[in-house]
Amino acid sequence: MEEEAKPSPNADGNTNSVSVATEVAPLALPPPSSSESVEGKAKEEEEAGDLVEQLVALVDEITAISDFRNAYRRQFCNLSQRIRLLAPMLEEAKEGPRPLPEAQCSALRQLREALSDSRELLRLGGGSKIILDITARLEQALGGISFDELDISDEIELVHAQFKRAKERCDPSDDDIFNDLMSVYNSSPGANVDPDILRRLSEKLQLVTISDLNQESLILHEMASGGDPNAVVEKMSMLLKRIKDFVQTQDPGMGTRASTMELSEKVNLACPIVPDDFHCPISLDLMKDPVIVATGQTYERGCIERWLKAGHDTSNGMEPPKCTAQHCNAPASCTAAEHSKVVELLQKLSSQNLEDQREAAGMLRQLAKRSAENRACIGEAGAVPILVSLLLTTDVSTQEHVVTALLNLSIYEENKAIIITSGAVPGIVHVLKRGSMEARENSAATLFSLSLVDENKITIGASGAILALVLLLSNGSQRGKKDAATALFNLCIYQGNKGKAVKAGLVPILLGLLTETESGMMDEALAILAILSSHHEGKAAISSAAALPILVVVIRNGSARNKENGAAVLVHLCNGEQQQQHLAEAQEQGIVTLLEELAENGTDRGKRKAILLLERMNQFLMQQSQAQAQAEAMAQANAHAQTQAQALVEAQSQVEMQVEQSLLSSSPSHLSDI
Repeated sequence: MEEEAKPSPNADGNTNSVSVATEVAPLALPPPSSSESVEGKAKEEEEAGDLVEQLVALVDEITAISDFRNAYRRQFCNLSQRIRLLAPMLEEAKEGPRPLPEAQCSALRQLREALSDSRELLRLGGGSKIILDITARLEQALGGISFDELDISDEIELVHAQFKRAKERCDPSDDDIFNDLMSVYNSSPGANVDPDILRRLSEKLQLVTISDLNQESLILHEMASGGDPNAVVEKMSMLLKRIKDFVQTQDPGMGTRASTMELSEKVNLACPIVPDDFHCPISLDLMKDPVIVATGQTYERGCIERWLKAGHDTSNGMEPPKCTAQHCNAPASCTAAEHSKVVELLQKLSSQNLEDQREAAGMLRQLAKRSAENRACIGEAGAVPILVSLLLTTDVSTQEHVVTALLNLSIYEENKAIIITSGAVPGIVHVLKRGSMEARENSAATLFSLSLVDENKITIGASGAILALVLLLSNGSQRGKKDAATALFNLCIYQGNKGKAVKAGLVPILLGLLTETESGMMDEALAILAILSSHHEGKAAISSAAALPILVVVIRNGSARNKENGAAVLVHLCNGEQQQQHLAEAQEQGIVTLLEELAENGTDRGKRKAILLLERMNQFLMQQSQAQAQAEAMAQANAHAQTQAQALVEAQSQVEMQVEQSLLSSSPSHLSDI
């Protein structure tokens, strides 16, 4: 999770590259001069000077970035070296003539934007980002600069030539990646993608383990800064989901690294969106009723009970919890200057001046976004209680900054406890109910981050947050819906929250998302339904909502993971009081053939669910056949008994008639004797 930790699509619509979209505070530019007065010329000179100074500062920042630890290290180093060559040009431009023509100022602004995005690309460094787009933008910006008007030496034009050659040079592997990406991007949400394409993308982008995918998701979340939903990031989110489904359908050994050291380097301080820790270590299934044993590990209740009944003294899997590696790496302490800056911001945040509060909250939000060291420093400086006190502010911008700052701070594990003990949950729920859409989105993301601690699930569930999250899932933005779904999924892992979610009307909304193919929420909706179906109220709500036909469609047309979750919901529905009714309905919907296919080609968990359903279906069909045979035998016996009774009646009638006829025939002889 990172600031506005959610995928959101990029407005530029560029599909042959993946550009950086992290939140960068826009640099203020003075308004253009409206007259030819001396004052206007002075402003123009000041603007040109500021632009060049800002460009020099950006180049210095980029030059200071040197630690590139990703698959594109060579390309990143080349980009950094080319940008470093701009320094002499900009130093000459600082001494150039003033004022500059508007065309030159426009080109310098364009160069500033390209350098700003380059800085963020090189700083993030962990995502699978194609850098041709940034290179092309730098070349275009340099192409718009007149070196004569800036009084720059001709040799500096060599820098422009280098960027131009870099833009025109295309690695064949980039072409292959581009073609595969376009194939996936252009496919409809429910369509199946060629497994060979997904395999190539998984290998080329080095996304071959769940840890790789979770780390890439966190990088993607950093790219989703505020603003309107962004199409490119949304497509990237969809791509990650497809690759994750593909990886999970392969051999379990496929996703492992040969080197434990290499894998440990991938571990990130931030919490994964849906961690593997949510799966029981014994059954490897998603935990529906988790319990914590004395060792501190979490298990599915039924699995650990069977394990202990089997005579085992210790719990299964006594390795240290993953959180030791994921969350407990102590960040380096912040410097005295950084601490002093934080203290200064807290003083402004505590003032009664609204502008000071807004500015300080925004700065803390940015600082908390950048590094774990900053998050630790801000938390230790006592920022959390002050931020919590401002959650109820009526100023929209301040409220957005405050709740997002808390979101970023909550990524650091020790800050979670500080946020909870500071009484932040009621204020966060208030923002979730009444804040702007951006504030509501980040409130939901904050609740998710806090709920990663098990005991916090109880606190958040008791605060009224579940109803507010359900409302956001129903009427929020696309990003808001995803944040709400993620938070609800995590909260509903705790058994006591499942009934609250059902009473809040969650089930009909989830089923509605399953039928809206363009919503992009099928994965989240099915995952939550799979959890709720293990609760008696959840199962009753799913049953009464006529969900079975929808689930059959999912098992027929969905992805491997969706088929798995759809089958998991059916397993719970086809058990208990209404088992016969649901099995009969499923048979009418043609579920048997689909389950046979899932049992053969699905994920490991999907296969188990399909086999279990087929066993129940076979028992049902056998019972149905036996009942039908018994009914037929009973009917035949009744018919035979009726036939015998009818024959007996007819025989008795014939006897009576014969006796009567005999009496009649003997009567005249008696009369003659008299």
